[in-house]
Amino acid sequence: MELKSNHSSPVLTDPVPVNKSRLGISNLLSYSQSGGSLSSGKYTAIPRKKPGKLDDVWSNGWLDAMKSSSPPRKKLIKDFKVSVDDVDLSYCSWLIKYPSALKSFEKITKNAKNKKIAVFLDYDGTLSPIVDDPDRAFMSDAMRSAVRNVAKHFPTAIISGRSRDKVYELVGLTELYYAGSHGMDIMGPVSHTESDDHPNCIRSTDQEGKEVNLFQPAREFIPMIDEVFKTLVENTKGIKGARVDNHKFCASVHYRNVEEKNWPIVAQCVHDILKDYPRLRLTHGRKVLEIRPVIDWNKGKAVEFLLESLGLSDRDDVLPIYIGDDKTDEDAFKVLREENKGYGILVSAVPKESKALYSVRDPSQVKKFLKALVRWKKFEEA
Repeated sequence: MELKSNHSSPVLTDPVPVNKSRLGISNLLSYSQSGGSLSSGKYTAIPRKKPGKLDDVWSNGWLDAMKSSSPPRKKLIKDFKVSVDDVDLSYCSWLIKYPSALKSFEKITKNAKNKKIAVFLDYDGTLSPIVDDPDRAFMSDAMRSAVRNVAKHFPTAIISGRSRDKVYELVGLTELYYAGSHGMDIMGPVSHTESDDHPNCIRSTDQEGKEVNLFQPAREFIPMIDEVFKTLVENTKGIKGARVDNHKFCASVHYRNVEEKNWPIVAQCVHDILKDYPRLRLTHGRKVLEIRPVIDWNKGKAVEFLLESLGLSDRDDVLPIYIGDDKTDEDAFKVLREENKGYGILVSAVPKESKALYSVRDPSQVKKFLKALVRWKKFEEA
């Protein structure tokens, strides 16, 4: 994509203060520690080595977090020695706290009356099933049709941990806005609002040649992420089932297909590399370790940025709805809950704590909810 920009260097700088904005984009963190600095353009090469005693990953809780990351349903039943009926009973009890968005649809739309709805969607586990091979996480034609119809009636954005280009390739709809790398790479509308004037905003064009705003608050980290990605690929190539992806502004190490006895080796490998990069941090997803820049940015910030770009922030007549299944979606749920301005819907077939207000079991129920939303809108407009 050709970037059209008047900015000589669209990277993290001391941003111009944005008054009366809830985005928090003027508070992007930039570490100043020695080590991992980007100014010299030279980085420390991390040699490939065998893990030691694995004490580091035990002491810092990484392995506990990995094991608690989306345990499979069968394992839950085995570990707790309960029947399938007991698991279903537990889920039903959980629904008291996180009611079904489908069964609560009338309540949701009652609050949406005379309001402008904006829809935000995660991709993996929300629009597509979780699969062993991330490259084969395809959304169905029926789901694509449902998302396309939603976008005809409501501003709609996909906010994914994948690279923006990859998630666009998987979704293939030009009617949407896309945010990749957990919101660190946003292609949004040109709105002439305060968000357009941010130092990390540059003008670009989308796949149809339409002028858009490209917001990349972690742009200066691209060389560092690329270096870490290459080192991770080299250092994990001997671990059967391990997979490393470069999402441009973050890197991910998938261990879904790694035998559990080898998880400590994966964790130690990542730890040995990450300790030399103080400007990068680790987060946990569903069977994935993610290496991200240390900046004050996440999916919640991305939602706020897009709402402002769309001219929908600081308004009482707007109702954002965010649907997602992953830990990284909790930042978006938290924003909507704490500011009491929208609904978070968690996609989960097992009970777990969340900042969401409602729930659905799986992508098939997401599709039902989206189709119901379109039917309701058409009825309202009739």
